[in-house]
Amino acid sequence: MHYKRPTFSFLILHFLFLIFLYSCSVQKQISKSATEEVLTNKALTTAHVGISIYDPAENKYWYNYNGDKYFVPASNTKIPTCYAAMKYLGDSLVGLRIFNSDGNLYLFPAGDPSFLHKDFSNQPVFTYLKNTKASNITIVDTVWRDEPLGSGWSWNDYNEDYMAERSSLPVFGNIFELSGRQSDLHSTPSFKFSYQSEGSLELSSVFREQGANRFSFGFKGERKRTVRIPFATIKGETNRQLLSDTLHKRINPQDDFIPVIEGDPRVIAIHSQPTDSLLKPMMHRSDNFFAEQSLLMVSNERLGYMSDEKIIDTLLKTDFKDLPQKPRWADGSGLSRYNLFTPQDFVAILNKMKNEFGMERIKVILPTGGEGTISSYYKTDSGYIYGKTGTLSGVVAFSGYLYTKKGKLLIFSTLINNHQASATDVRRAVEKFLQGLRNRY
Repeated sequence: MHYKRPTFSFLILHFLFLIFLYSCSVQKQISKSATEEVLTNKALTTAHVGISIYDPAENKYWYNYNGDKYFVPASNTKIPTCYAAMKYLGDSLVGLRIFNSDGNLYLFPAGDPSFLHKDFSNQPVFTYLKNTKASNITIVDTVWRDEPLGSGWSWNDYNEDYMAERSSLPVFGNIFELSGRQSDLHSTPSFKFSYQSEGSLELSSVFREQGANRFSFGFKGERKRTVRIPFATIKGETNRQLLSDTLHKRINPQDDFIPVIEGDPRVIAIHSQPTDSLLKPMMHRSDNFFAEQSLLMVSNERLGYMSDEKIIDTLLKTDFKDLPQKPRWADGSGLSRYNLFTPQDFVAILNKMKNEFGMERIKVILPTGGEGTISSYYKTDSGYIYGKTGTLSGVVAFSGYLYTKKGKLLIFSTLINNHQASATDVRRAVEKFLQGLRNRY
């Protein structure tokens, strides 16, 4: 019997067929795992679930379940904010721009949230202002074109420390830290509060009127505690007063007079912190204030003024014009329920981050298992998974990068809306699914 040698074309077709069968097998296995561990989990039976698993090396999706559907992403919104900051804020943040003329010092705000923030012991901007010999200091704020609270934020959370007001010249994170007794109340930064009565009990609660710095205090505590509460910026006037008090120097009320023309080389930028030293806590602890101010700083650098609406529109028309589905993007932090993104959108943005900035930088900025907001999760996968969580009432999100045990890098996004279980139960279900993905492939 004569044996006919297979042709090269036949071998190629056979090879492609085997790849196709393997690909189908992978999709089938992942689908089975997702169904068992997530979709039919009792914590998620009434939820809206989206899952996308992408292989960037092969430029193909391993799995998509509602990957093109829109979800409220909560703090996964910080992913596009982080991308924009990584791209446009340079290696170090512009803390302030200044113009010094014959003893008159003009300050041009840059939106830097690290200014006088307790997380940053090195304060180059404050040191400059403290050492200046200028006799007349004026804040020139022509760049602020936004509101203290973001679009779609829950207005009655204004009293909570995770919803500090945004501003062009933040100080102390735009937060008061209060502690002490009725007879001895302390605040950082220092502020004069008017309240009545004295006693020996410790501060237990603080309430501030909306839009004003009028406070009500509760003194019922047996032990000393620190209460954090946002102050009302009042168009930057509170910030000016606090900075003046801290510097022990008079700072003139804000003015819109521009003493120099745009682009004048005499205007000097004072840099404050390495950019990634801000982005790391922003992503590790999901810092809303850092995220909001980061996006406003990007707006200032790209557009010359601070407006999250305008910079979001610009980014969607430029850097993010090729996203699989056009998001509805409302703020920098994800506090807004107006935000709508798809799992495939986050996969695309994360892939852009990897390609443009490299995984080594990303590994510093994003938390891995046992760190930050995933400190109680993925502990056996520390160093193999890097991601950003997101949580609102009824919302749990987790998107990032996963290295499998065979060394394959995958990009994933899991978005879950309208669940009525505990966020912990939902996160455990997603954790089990992703750990199975890592172990199997």
